[in-house]
Amino acid sequence: MTLLTWKSWIGGAAMLIATSGGLLAEPALVYSVGGKFDGSFNEAAYRGAERFTAETGESYRDFEIARDAESLQALRNFARRGADPIVAIGFNQASAVSGAAADFPDANFAIVDMVVDAPNVRSVVFREHEGAYIAGLLAAMASKTGTIGFVGGMDIPIIRRFLCGYREGAASVSSDVRVIFNMAGDTPAAFADPARGAELARSQIARGADVIIQAAGGTGIGVLQAVADAGKLGIGTDSNQNGLHPGRVLTSIRKRIDTAVYANFMDVRAGAWTPGVQELGLKDGGMDWVLDDTNRALVTPEMEAAARSAEAGIAEGRISVHDIMRDGECPL
Repeated sequence: MTLLTWKSWIGGAAMLIATSGGLLAEPALVYSVGGKFDGSFNEAAYRGAERFTAETGESYRDFEIARDAESLQALRNFARRGADPIVAIGFNQASAVSGAAADFPDANFAIVDMVVDAPNVRSVVFREHEGAYIAGLLAAMASKTGTIGFVGGMDIPIIRRFLCGYREGAASVSSDVRVIFNMAGDTPAAFADPARGAELARSQIARGADVIIQAAGGTGIGVLQAVADAGKLGIGTDSNQNGLHPGRVLTSIRKRIDTAVYANFMDVRAGAWTPGVQELGLKDGGMDWVLDDTNRALVTPEMEAAARSAEAGIAEGRISVHDIMRDGECPL
């Protein structure tokens, strides 16, 4: 074998290895704005990827975008390298996923929290209103003032749906419970401004709110800090945030982004990955609420029983929670 032929053989073998389960076939994760350690949405995605590595011993690649404009290039770069699948976190990456999926029709993409209609994209969305109903119920039962608060991130349908579920859950306890709410902004930056979150929380506390939920990503970290500083109760979302301020976080409504990322990675590994839309709620384990050592003293047996009953009722279809994206404007 000549030197040239030997080099060609080595090069071809290396490419074969890379494209049949080697380095280039690693799964990849592109976080939304706010960074992987935002204590919320992105960090949940990171935990799902880390679970994949812990269970399989295999690695993955990830990238943190500083602004939405970076998303398309990041997705394309991973596709060129043969990453499989490529998972994008957040509704704000929908356009980029659509573009990258068209450019690389043989690559497998997934997006969490938005639907992208393409033959090589899996879209994972959640029934946020179901988890929010449990939050509203618990907030109303815990409130001493009869006024509870809601701080959302960007004013978009997903957050409005969460708000509606929260209001319905509170109303199930008493029609006299008042829910005051604010949105942090009208761009994706509204999910990455803790100072703004703290400002809005303090304003709601001044208006009588003694339990406030945050549905605002990184902005919500400021909400929970302000609530704890004022000696009131907060409710976390997306990740388990009970431990951020033990004794001051009533519960956390988890959106199981970690499970969505893990399932995408594992499905490709098992050869079982498929495109399409997956919608996850309480029944599917896509949403839940957290009771642990850091908040157990805040949740009375009556509150837990009511929350468990509502949870089962929603999962079994006996309780219907209004979905503004399906049913129109919130009735409350």
